[in-house]
Amino acid sequence: MCLAVPGQLTAIEGATGTVEVSGTTVQVRLDLLPEAREGDFVLVHAGFALTLIDQQEAADTLAVLREVRDRVRAGD
Repeated sequence: MCLAVPGQLTAIEGATGTVEVSGTTVQVRLDLLPEAREGDFVLVHAGFALTLIDQQEAADTLAVLREVRDRVRAGD
């Protein structure tokens, strides 16, 4: 199964962006999303920013992912 995770784009250098995801920063390619700007929220998968999302959608998705993680850890 593949998941795209939301994060906030904090820096752009050429076609590479820095995205903060739950306190961790990752480098991503912006080739598929050249209109992205610093401060935007994006979905990231396999090292690529795939699409822009709004801040609420990012927060909601991260909440669901945390809930899944907690249930897996609890053995549910």
